[in-house]
Amino acid sequence: MRRGILLLLLCIIAGLSALGQQTFTAEEARRLFDEKYQLVFGDEGCTLHYAVNIIGIYKTEGTIWYKQGKSKFVDEKYNAWNDGSTYTRVERSKRKVEIYSMNDDERDKYASRFSFEPDNYTYSASEEKEHIVITLKAKKGVKGIKEGRCYINKLTGYPESLRIKVFIFSTTIKISNFQPGNIPDDTFIFPEQLYADYTFTDHRIK
Repeated sequence: MRRGILLLLLCIIAGLSALGQQTFTAEEARRLFDEKYQLVFGDEGCTLHYAVNIIGIYKTEGTIWYKQGKSKFVDEKYNAWNDGSTYTRVERSKRKVEIYSMNDDERDKYASRFSFEPDNYTYSASEEKEHIVITLKAKKGVKGIKEGRCYINKLTGYPESLRIKVFIFSTTIKISNFQPGNIPDDTFIFPEQLYADYTFTDHRIK
């Protein structure tokens, strides 16, 4: 009798803990991902602070601005501007400026490893405490990112971290100070006059 009451109580507790926990279909998960993807990369743009540590390969943190396919970032070593057609990177310690076409893979040796196209993935989503977690898994034959987990704060609706797997290693990108919108268009224009005494190399000239 006592065992039956205990089991009943456990079932009630389990049921209460599940209240408010939303379940998502694959289509709902994809729509949710698309909504957050547009929040970051869409027409209104955003700014955020990021920190990433890929053991033995790459470690940095900084601030990045996105808007309509354009970007700017400032990290511990570099400043870079992408105005949609030209990518300009400044290496401050060496006082060097390197200029590339946006379609030149040489502009960033890490970029190809983190290539991403939303239609190349399947989607699912779940709730975990204060986050909604969107999981992406690459379809067969897809290169670059193989798996990703996006952690969205349920209160703000903003991304807080991204766990990705590339080849055999995984890393977490921590996101803070996320601010949507209010990005002036001139944010993405390289201020050449500020670096007039730097050494310039234009890789667009072959």
